[in-house]
Amino acid sequence: MKIGDLAKQTGCPVETIRYYEREGLMPQAQRNLMNNYREYGTAHLERLVFIRRCRALEMTQDEIRELLQAKADPNASCASINDLIDQHLLHVKARIRELQSLKKQLSELRSQCHDVHNNESCGILKGLQQPNGGEVIQSVRHLGKVCDK
Repeated sequence: MKIGDLAKQTGCPVETIRYYEREGLMPQAQRNLMNNYREYGTAHLERLVFIRRCRALEMTQDEIRELLQAKADPNASCASINDLIDQHLLHVKARIRELQSLKKQLSELRSQCHDVHNNESCGILKGLQQPNGGEVIQSVRHLGKVCDK
């Protein structure tokens, strides 16, 4: 199948498929000698579905590479896979805590402006101008490693 067909079957944009190829997540497709088009097979489709599922779970490219390596060695222990998922869960839990704190801050900010009036007296705008108007979230998106806050 051509790249457009692969894109349609998986819901993945053509540009993303090419990106995954450049990054080594997807194997390079063979070129058709007649028309020089890339030809994708079932293995490409299965790999792309796997990658898309991992991305839907917000796994990083490094995590996906590690899972693909583990998948390529079916007789190896799955301990490293369990460890990877455990670490990913820790990142997700940390992100949930950050989002809960962000929700609290936004709710507190929203409570500073009860009525509709001019912007000069808007409690939200005044609250945003305060240097210590609450804990500042230094969001850490999961990048496959623990980041300093």
